Amino acid sequence: MEIFVYAFLIILEIYFAAGLIFAVFFLFSAKRIDPIMGESKKIVRLLLFPGVVATWPFLLGKLFNSKTNE
Repeated sequence: MEIFVYAFLIILEIYFAAGLIFAVFFLFSAKRIDPIMGESKKIVRLLLFPGVVATWPFLLGKLFNSKTNE
């Protein structure tokens, strides 16, 4: 049973590490999804950071399927 707990924790760490990397990238390129995001203040992006880390797989699809090109 202990091995399953360790395996789960390793998978969770990998998920959140990927989320951290994606969040930094996403918050600077989020204006591709929402043009108003380009005008937002830094504090707004800081407040969105934890949510982006937790939901990065969903946002990854939205980012690459967005119609707005830079």
